Amino acid sequence: MLEQQADRVMALTEWENRWQENRIGFHQPAVHMMLKNHLQKVLNGRTGVRFFFPLCGKAVDMKWLADQGHAVVGVEISEKAVRQFFTENNMAFIEEPIPSIPGAKLFKNLEKNISLYQCDLFRFSSSVGGEFGAIWDRGSLVAINPKDRKRYAALIMSVMAPDCRYLLDTLLYNPELYKGPPFLVPDDQVHNLFGDSCDLELLESVDALTDRHRAWGLDSLTENIHLITLKAEDNSHS
Repeated sequence: MLEQQADRVMALTEWENRWQENRIGFHQPAVHMMLKNHLQKVLNGRTGVRFFFPLCGKAVDMKWLADQGHAVVGVEISEKAVRQFFTENNMAFIEEPIPSIPGAKLFKNLEKNISLYQCDLFRFSSSVGGEFGAIWDRGSLVAINPKDRKRYAALIMSVMAPDCRYLLDTLLYNPELYKGPPFLVPDDQVHNLFGDSCDLELLESVDALTDRHRAWGLDSLTENIHLITLKAEDNSHS
């Protein structure tokens, strides 16, 4: 199944161009239903959680969570997307350079509960942005180039705090009908990427086919939501 897309590569400039040309069909104007459905499971009784949004775009989910008292950190390559997020939500913001990532910028609202790093995701790390109690991955793992997935999983696990709850959205479809992105990420690959270090739970699986996907040539599309948590350290041997 995966061979069809193994060599597909989207350059960062292609993503930036999509924003410049407003070809952002992946942007959703409303808060994602899967995040709403499973937020309590992600929070797990916690308040004031630090959420990480990899490849955040201008997701309205970020403001929705910040309005509930959580802190949000996003990483996005497109400066236009970052600026649009703040302007479309009527938020004043400040921008500053990121000393450890030449050329990158950090944009923050004045309340400082939303911080968006405009840089290549693979240059981000816990030394830049700290660790997170929650991650919402709606269009990130499915967007990065398939050959970068191991690297991506390592990065995600490296920014997970011990109590982090990682909500991952993946898509299943016939890759012979559509080349991506978003790319196909089968459940067994999620297990291969994260299963050694994490516990995985499939929370929901839904038929997500819309006219937009039919226009891509797809006849079926399944959206899966996984909850990924770090395995408790096994201290019995020490």
